[in-house]
Amino acid sequence: MRNSWRWWLAMSFVAVVGWTVLQTGAIAPKTMQAAAKADSDEDEEADDKSKDKYQTELKTPLVGDYTNFAGLEPTPLEGVGLVVGLAGTGGDPAPSQYRTAMMEEMKRRGVKNPNALLQSPDTALVVVRAYLPPLLKKGEALDVEVVAPESSEITSLAGGWLLETYLTEQAFVPGRGMLKGHNYAKAEGPVLVAGVGTGGSSRTVDKTNAALFQRGRILGGATVLRERELVLQLRHEFRSVRNSARIATAIGQRFHHFDEHGIKKPMAEAKTDQKLILDVHPRYKNNYPRYLQVIRNIAFRETQIAQRVRMQKLHDELLTPETSDRAALQLEAIGKDAIPLLKVGLKSPLIEVRFHSAIALAYLEDPDGLKTLAEAARDERAFRVFALAAMSTVDEAESHLLLRDLMNENSAETRYGSFRSLWTLDKRDPFIGGERMSQPESEKTELTKHEKRATWMLHVLQTKGEPMVHTTFRTRPEIVLFGADQKLVPPLILSAGRNVMITAQAGDTKASLVRFEPNKPDERREISLSVAEVIRACDELGTTYPDVVSMLMQASDQKNLEGRLESDALPQSGRVYLRPAQNSKPASKTKVGREHLSPNIYPRAEEESQFKGGDGLEAKALGSPTEAMANITEAKEKPSKNKDKETPAPEPEKEEKKSFWNFWSRSKK
Repeated sequence: MRNSWRWWLAMSFVAVVGWTVLQTGAIAPKTMQAAAKADSDEDEEADDKSKDKYQTELKTPLVGDYTNFAGLEPTPLEGVGLVVGLAGTGGDPAPSQYRTAMMEEMKRRGVKNPNALLQSPDTALVVVRAYLPPLLKKGEALDVEVVAPESSEITSLAGGWLLETYLTEQAFVPGRGMLKGHNYAKAEGPVLVAGVGTGGSSRTVDKTNAALFQRGRILGGATVLRERELVLQLRHEFRSVRNSARIATAIGQRFHHFDEHGIKKPMAEAKTDQKLILDVHPRYKNNYPRYLQVIRNIAFRETQIAQRVRMQKLHDELLTPETSDRAALQLEAIGKDAIPLLKVGLKSPLIEVRFHSAIALAYLEDPDGLKTLAEAARDERAFRVFALAAMSTVDEAESHLLLRDLMNENSAETRYGSFRSLWTLDKRDPFIGGERMSQPESEKTELTKHEKRATWMLHVLQTKGEPMVHTTFRTRPEIVLFGADQKLVPPLILSAGRNVMITAQAGDTKASLVRFEPNKPDERREISLSVAEVIRACDELGTTYPDVVSMLMQASDQKNLEGRLESDALPQSGRVYLRPAQNSKPASKTKVGREHLSPNIYPRAEEESQFKGGDGLEAKALGSPTEAMANITEAKEKPSKNKDKETPAPEPEKEEKKSFWNFWSRSKK
């Protein structure tokens, strides 16, 4: 009995203990896991601090090893608009979703008899499109494309004015059709048509280029209403609140700004365990691809001892052409402490090493590399776009003088690229000046309640060398005269829009301008043959920017200009640099930058296609988290003719002919 009683007591005790253990495990398994994870994180952090205290290893983890960028793709925007002021080249739009949308919009605005307005031959219904890139602020401008719908009766949009049109995000949802999102931009302005000035007038359309007259562009015609965020995302395997906060801290320590109240504002803010919102530092506003590369090269975690060890290694890499680009980016990411090392790079006999060192110094607000940047912009076309963009960030007298001097070069893209750089640096520089040209809207309709003015800029520069006239077909409507004393060469007969004619006979010293309109007396003027004076007179007679561009293109075709006419002669990225042979290393080629990641101070024509392959900054795309260029090596090259010893003979510099035809053919692809 005693043994039996003891046995039952033991079994009962075991059952009670087992039941308690099971209940505890069932109630709080997650709590136990969370506690274990917290203990693990604390142990990991303690281990990190212990390792960091005496860390001297060279493989420093960088922000780019943990993250990728999101939101770099341009957002396509679309709307339906009405172009007015045509000379009988519009037409009644066929029934379609666009006509329905326009009718609803006109009714919403209280337009009386909208059908009569749409049926007028002086109006045209158009599809309005734009591509909103990242980082544009509210109130900034972007280009707009207007296109006649398919099966439209429109023969020409020349001379037209797009009335105010809202552009929205749109998406097709199965079962619900095309849905609209937020209004991201508002578009309005004079239409620049591709066919005008290239063999026809605004009233006659050649069948061979009829399609060109049915599409146009409004330079800077859209105003941004809603900003887009730039997102930095942690890769899935590194996703955690701790990592997100540490990356935000690392970026904030290197990049910060002060708001209007003088409060320090870090450029990165952690929102979730995976998402950070990134602002662009003002110094990189006109070259955000460079900013993103520097962000990727910021150390994720590094002690002062480890940083000094790494800087010594970067010093050696900076002086090696194959690694100088990556080393300069990492030194730039370190900040002011790296300036002495970068100045060592300026003493290198190799232009490539000096160039990368000077670029980093410019973004660190040090002017010592300005002469190197000017040399690179003048002599090496592969470095030109980056050198000029960097010079636009250094507000020093030397920078102004060097950019002015570069405008005397023969290269069209060097001259205009330097002008754009100086304009970005200081819009009020007396050398570039600038006159605002404007005119009242040519036509008023029931949709317009007050008179509006479209503006563009004329710059007349006192430069040396061959005279040149430069026009723009994107972003900022402007005409730049390189050479203030340029004159038109008679005999000439030119038209500036539908209503202004310019004529001069052989041997004349003055030109005759006449503005004619039905049921109004003609307005005549006699002025000198100075190109600048003719442009000013055309503006006073009410012409638009597209009208003046058309007139200049006619003058160029008829050999009435003393110099050449260039359009959008912008330096480009992704060109090949011929690296000289050194010691036992053969000559080689290297691509500087990527074709579709130019500094945004120099916009490309293919904005909508430049991001189709991704952001171009991911580790996979670049080959490694810190790589900034793709290298192509070729062992055998021709004998040297460059300044550097044993440099292969460079290919002759060939600048693409920037013409209106070429521009529009690229846009249509």
